Amino acid sequence: MHFIDQVEEMVLGVTANKVRSGLTMLGIVIGIASVIAMLSVGQGTKKQIEDSISSIGSNLLLVMPGAQRSAGTVVRSAGGSAKTLTMSDAEALKSIPGVKAVEADSSSRVQVTTKGSNTNTQVIGTTPAYTSVRNVSMDTGTFITQAHITSRAKVAVIGPTVRDDLFGENATAIGQRIRISGMEYTVIGLTKTKGGSGFSNADDAIYIPLSTMSAYISGSEYVSTIGVQAESQEVMTTVQESINALLLQRHKVTTADFSVMNQSDLVSTASSVTGTLTLLLASIAGISLLVGGIGIMNMMLTTVTERTREIGLRKAIGARSREIIVQFLGEAMIETMVGGAIGIALGYGISKLISTFASMETVVPMWAVGLAFGVSTGIGLVFGYYPARRASRLNPINALRYE
Repeated sequence: MHFIDQVEEMVLGVTANKVRSGLTMLGIVIGIASVIAMLSVGQGTKKQIEDSISSIGSNLLLVMPGAQRSAGTVVRSAGGSAKTLTMSDAEALKSIPGVKAVEADSSSRVQVTTKGSNTNTQVIGTTPAYTSVRNVSMDTGTFITQAHITSRAKVAVIGPTVRDDLFGENATAIGQRIRISGMEYTVIGLTKTKGGSGFSNADDAIYIPLSTMSAYISGSEYVSTIGVQAESQEVMTTVQESINALLLQRHKVTTADFSVMNQSDLVSTASSVTGTLTLLLASIAGISLLVGGIGIMNMMLTTVTERTREIGLRKAIGARSREIIVQFLGEAMIETMVGGAIGIALGYGISKLISTFASMETVVPMWAVGLAFGVSTGIGLVFGYYPARRASRLNPINALRYE
């Protein structure tokens, strides 16, 4: 039998009972669509977390007060009550080889008011290096300067969310006055939209001079965080070791009363967690693929039984066992491949709907599409082989007598 004739026979075998073939393919469609959708959610979450970590700065090391109990576990965070870091520590870190810039900051959530409106937001007392270390850009106006630090100036730089809350969307904020902890500050700058969520939203923050923060809000010379920007990613580990050594010497302690977080470690940890989550989601969705494969086998076994006389006739007129196997295996693969293609399209559509209506970033990687299509084809081979082999072994005489 020619190849074209075999293909026509396969297509005819699949389309002979359209309803049954459609229901059989449905399991594959649902399984592939679920896998694509779940992988897109997992990959989107991974990208979102990595982008969020990267947005806080490049080649960044964060020094925070509080002893480190074990690797990655801090007893007290920057927002806790530990007080072990000072501005002089930040100045000392500038001398470490491989350090590009150093900023120190102290933060607190306070009520901020202006005429007719108010908001509860994060106020960050910081230094001029904050913009370069933390990757903050100005939209209009200027950021905190050394002159503001020296004079303890009551000036503020606000994020776009704060601007919208206090003055209205896209209002002119420069020159406006706001009250923080009962004292009046003049807005001198507006940062560019950066994004974020909750307490880490850079758009929902107010920046004031660190000296002003210490004098009028926190009442303390201690800082919450010291941000250190390394010259390159290659020297980050060396710089981290130097920071540990220098601060241990300055604080005259043998057990660190501070912790140093490496941005690269944060990205690696986040990738590991989201990778596990993605694998879990894909595994759960993969169960439906297994069910779909069993459905394919069940349908093919039923088909073999129904077409026993046809198989006997074909063998009686000279069809070889290999040709019978190829036909039934081909029918199974056509169903799984068509179902896989529909499932990929459906899964892609679901991922877009999730992104649109659930405000959740989704990413459909090409390797996931290739994997899904490969899996669907593999299911056709694996679950279609037994029925095809069974059909090829039928005795033609017994098959012709089958009622």
